[in-house]
Amino acid sequence: MLPPGMPLSRFKVLDLTRVRAGPTCVRQLADWGADVIKIEAPPDGKEGLGGARDGFDFQNLHRNKRSLTLNLKTEEGREIFYKLVADADVVVENYRPDVKNRLGADYETLSKINERIILVSISGFGQDGPYGNRAGFDQIAQGMGGLMSITGAPDQGPMRVGIPVADLCAGMFAAQGTMLALLEREASGKGQWVRTSLLEAMVQMLDFQAARYLKDGEVPGQAGNDHPTNIPTGVFQTTDGHINIAVAGGVMYERFCRAMGLDDLIEDDRFATGEGRSKNRVEMNALISEVTKTNTSEHWITMLNKAGCPSGPINSMDGVFDDPQVKHLEMAVSVDHPRMGKFNVVNQAIKMSRTPSSVCLATPEQGEHTDSVLTDLGYDHETIASFHESGVV
Repeated sequence: MLPPGMPLSRFKVLDLTRVRAGPTCVRQLADWGADVIKIEAPPDGKEGLGGARDGFDFQNLHRNKRSLTLNLKTEEGREIFYKLVADADVVVENYRPDVKNRLGADYETLSKINERIILVSISGFGQDGPYGNRAGFDQIAQGMGGLMSITGAPDQGPMRVGIPVADLCAGMFAAQGTMLALLEREASGKGQWVRTSLLEAMVQMLDFQAARYLKDGEVPGQAGNDHPTNIPTGVFQTTDGHINIAVAGGVMYERFCRAMGLDDLIEDDRFATGEGRSKNRVEMNALISEVTKTNTSEHWITMLNKAGCPSGPINSMDGVFDDPQVKHLEMAVSVDHPRMGKFNVVNQAIKMSRTPSSVCLATPEQGEHTDSVLTDLGYDHETIASFHESGVV
């Protein structure tokens, strides 16, 4: 069981989600104490859209939940679902928009059962409009949302980001929307329909790159490892690898040049202003690289940070979790699976002093809690057995 007294422990969430964006949203709620019932289709012998259940991805996404199998295409299955809705606070789904209407999981239907219910819907492109009923996938949203046009090195073609950033951001925005709706409900006593999409999340995450276009009409392109505006910022070779250096503003630039023994660059007409450094970044980076190639990554990282110039290693995944600061922040957390034993999953990035998150329950087996959930709803043993026999659960 999750510890009592957690921030969301008084809320019950029905999880209809699959793949990544939806589960990312629900994971935020579950890790902060919500009573989450993951509603899954009964086993059919096929691998689901979320990948192998015992795989690292599924286990990382679906911890801290109970699992109920339920066939929502049957009348009995929908009846059970509606009984759960009557006592729930939140329903989260990421079906294609038309699917929830066919299943009777739309807001109009659910709000008639429970006016306090909050329905959270995550889609590829929004609930309506020209692309409303298209299936949405992360890489499609990365491309349509502009991210791939500004990622990667110049003249090498569009490049996707190395994580499913559209899925993850949509899930995080959906979790934020859930919290907002729960807070508003305390005043109004009513639920509402919360909506976001991969495309909307991707456009919002463009942030200052989008603002460059919206305000000034400037279409940004690919800058590789260089920062679009703060120069010099990028990747520089050392005797034993590469490091990141990030320099912003004139004061830090002068500090950086003196630390690197490049005092002459401070008065160099090519680099004296931010505009000049941006225009002549290739020449500047070449001059800096000639210096960084003379010593180790550790030497430069230590020296530059001491001088007040941000610098850091470029870690592979094993380096990330071996980093002393990442260890200090406890970003890997252990769960104990009854069948697979102990293994680590990714911890929450938010830390709270009195009511921290908790990752203590491994991802449940498919339908592990079906009988107990049905018993709590008032169904007797014989009725539950008949549900199993007929494929309702």
